[in-house]
Amino acid sequence: MTNTLRLLLAALIILSLTPAADPDPVFAKNGMVVSAKQLASEVGVEILKKGGNAIDAAVATGFALAVTHPQAGNIGGGGFMVAQLADGTSFALDYRETAPAAAFRDMYLDSVGNVIENLSTYSLLAAGVPGSVDGLLRSWRDYGSGNISRKQLLAPAIRLARKGFPITRRYAHYLNYYHDYFIRNPGAAAIFIKSDGQPWQAGDKLVQRDLAKTLKQIAKNGRDGFYTGAVADLIVAEMSRDGGLITKADLLNYTAQYRPPVTGTFREYEIISMPPPSSGGVLVVQMLNMLEYFPVDSLGWNSSAYIHLLTEVERRAYSDRAEHLGDPDFWDVPLSLLMSKEYARQRIIDLRLNEATPSGEVSAGQQLPAESPETTHYSVIDQLGNAVSVTTTLNFSFGCGIIVEGAGFFLNNEMDDFSAKPGVPNAFGLLGNDANAIVPGKRMLSSMTPTIVLKDQQPYLLVGAPGGATIITTVLQVILNSTIYGMDIQEAVSAPRVHSQWYPDVVYGEIRGLSEDVITNLQELGHVVEVHPWGYMGRANCILVDSTGYYGGADPRGENATVGY
Repeated sequence: MTNTLRLLLAALIILSLTPAADPDPVFAKNGMVVSAKQLASEVGVEILKKGGNAIDAAVATGFALAVTHPQAGNIGGGGFMVAQLADGTSFALDYRETAPAAAFRDMYLDSVGNVIENLSTYSLLAAGVPGSVDGLLRSWRDYGSGNISRKQLLAPAIRLARKGFPITRRYAHYLNYYHDYFIRNPGAAAIFIKSDGQPWQAGDKLVQRDLAKTLKQIAKNGRDGFYTGAVADLIVAEMSRDGGLITKADLLNYTAQYRPPVTGTFREYEIISMPPPSSGGVLVVQMLNMLEYFPVDSLGWNSSAYIHLLTEVERRAYSDRAEHLGDPDFWDVPLSLLMSKEYARQRIIDLRLNEATPSGEVSAGQQLPAESPETTHYSVIDQLGNAVSVTTTLNFSFGCGIIVEGAGFFLNNEMDDFSAKPGVPNAFGLLGNDANAIVPGKRMLSSMTPTIVLKDQQPYLLVGAPGGATIITTVLQVILNSTIYGMDIQEAVSAPRVHSQWYPDVVYGEIRGLSEDVITNLQELGHVVEVHPWGYMGRANCILVDSTGYYGGADPRGENATVGY
């Protein structure tokens, strides 16, 4: 399946599942989970009710999503976690996948230096060393309440995998559209194509017995239940079938890493987000810094003037992403520079409010003298105010499409997030250079942007989204919708979005998201305006906190659900 066909397929699925009208935010006093699936959100809240804290609930929700949302919730991929604890402690945990030890810079190029189509996306060579299991268990070990055992954390996910769960009409439609994708891989076909060959229907049970066995190994043996022993043997056996690179040593040596969160300010708010190898936190802070120099309040929401300004700011930030951002363990990322107010001022010197800047005229900023699609997001907060924002991914829906036979989970295709060749875009149209080149053990650059916004030093907004390159701009717009335009959290999440990213030189909107007048005005400024190939962008799952309690906003673009108590 080509990338173009895959995008068209995703667009068809989304077009057939138009979001309903915005409901009111869900309110709760004691705790809340907002995730991609109702069942997973319920699992997290049950952990809170049993005396667990937000970290415990986030971990249990993550494992439940591996069962109920297998296209993105995962144990075969990786993710990022950002937390602001009630005692004022904040942390960022990086459990992004890594390149196997046998990986090398030009591994996706042919003999004349051209990128080989689909090798970094739909083959075993696309898989990085998974990080989700190590990351989730590490956060629980270090910051869990101590009231919830590992077996309690995984018991709901094991039950859902072993006994199955009834799928919705929407999810049945989704699985049926992927029939020809699943049939390419015997392991996927055995689980995700019905044994009688009939289409999935609402109410059918999705049973994943091999996944249940894997989760039992993790519950019993912790990290070793995945990175060594029987499950590791199955992963390596899968690699040997068709030239994959992940070895037992790669698995054994994997470790999640704590990193200092990136922080910034926007008016009276403080931003806490994920640092590199995520590009998301850096770009959100940088774009907010640039926007502070403009009267955003006086621009009508989603007016042509507002969208023009966002586009100009986004182009400058994404050009910096391509040049300056990569795994900080392998690249000197100029963080303090990129997030400084003065650097933002320098970046907008040539920004014109009455004319588009062609992407070809936007280049990465230079250092100032003498001073750096398929994903899922969930947000969790507990009674004490511990707040956790988590984004996790396999990259594409169902990753590279290959199930580890006998273990029941999909492998990621995150190696495509490296720069296979300088100046050649990845599947999401993102460019990269030496900063994001393939190196053994290196983490690939990501757009995942789990973020917590503080007001008066307390959590105010928990925000994040899936959506590849659109993750960052989705997070930016949810923050602006809430802080500038006063929307409640459900409105802020549901509102139509726009996106631009340097190259291609296009302003993307959602289906029926922009009026004809706004489109005409943007075109007169020199912009190319198109509906995004997916139809909709991002599925943000967010929580807003005020003095009365917690308000959840689950994105109507999917089956996202808020559960509180």
